Amino acid sequence: MPGGRLTQQERQQIALGLADGLAYAEIARRLDRPTSTVTREVMRNGGPTSYRADLAHRATEQRAHRRKQAAPRGAQPSARPGGRDDAAVREFEETFTTVMMASGLPKMMARVLSSICLSDSGSLTAAELVQRLQVSPASVSKAIAFIEGLGMVRRERDDRRRERYVVDDDIWYQSMVASAQATARIVAIAREGSGLLGPATPVGTRLENIARFLDFVSENTARAAEQARAILHTKPAAQDADEPTPGD
Repeated sequence: MPGGRLTQQERQQIALGLADGLAYAEIARRLDRPTSTVTREVMRNGGPTSYRADLAHRATEQRAHRRKQAAPRGAQPSARPGGRDDAAVREFEETFTTVMMASGLPKMMARVLSSICLSDSGSLTAAELVQRLQVSPASVSKAIAFIEGLGMVRRERDDRRRERYVVDDDIWYQSMVASAQATARIVAIAREGSGLLGPATPVGTRLENIARFLDFVSENTARAAEQARAILHTKPAAQDADEPTPGD
C-alpha cells in the first residue's frame, strides 16, 4: 500500500470518484489508500460537493511550505507528551475542524470547539485560545457565545479564578438533546400550521406529514441519546495487575 502524500493525479481520481457518486471506501480501494486518507483529504478541502483537485493540491503545497518556514533549521520534529507527533496532531486538528464545519458550524466556532475538544484537559481559557488560534479575544468571545448557545461548551472558574471553557463527557449528549428539543418545536409549529391552513388541504397535509416525520426522529433521537449516555463515561479498561501476560 503506497504511503506519503497524495499526488496530483490521485487527487484528480478522487475528484472523479466524487463526481461519480462513489463512496470514500471505494475511491480509497481504487487508489490503494486507506479510507481515512481519502476522507481526510476531501473534508479538509471543501467537502464532497466542493472538492477540487487543483485547489486541494495547491493548498497542501502551501501548508507544507508554511511548516517548512516555521521549523527552525536543523530542528528535529517536535513531539507532544505520550509520543504524539506535533505535525500530525496539527494536521488532525485541521481535519477535525473541517468535519465540524461540514456539520454546520461556522469556521471560527469550529476552530474553537476543536481546540477545546482536542486539549487533554478538555478545557481552555480565553487567553489560551487566543494564543493557540492566533485570533483576537473578540473572535474567541463571539465563538464561545455561539457554541455555548448550542449547549456544546460550558464555563467554569478554576482555582486561579480564571474563566475556563469546558467540553465535558456529556457534551454530545447535551447537544443531541438540544437538537431533539429544537426539532420538537418544529413539530409543534408544523401541526399548528396544519390546523390553521386546513388538515385536508395540500399544504395542511404536507405540514402534518412533516410533523409526523420529525416527531418520530425527535423522539428516537432523545431516546437513543439517553440509552447511550453511559458510553460517554466509559474509561479505558486497565489490565489487572495480577492478570498474567501472554507467555508467562
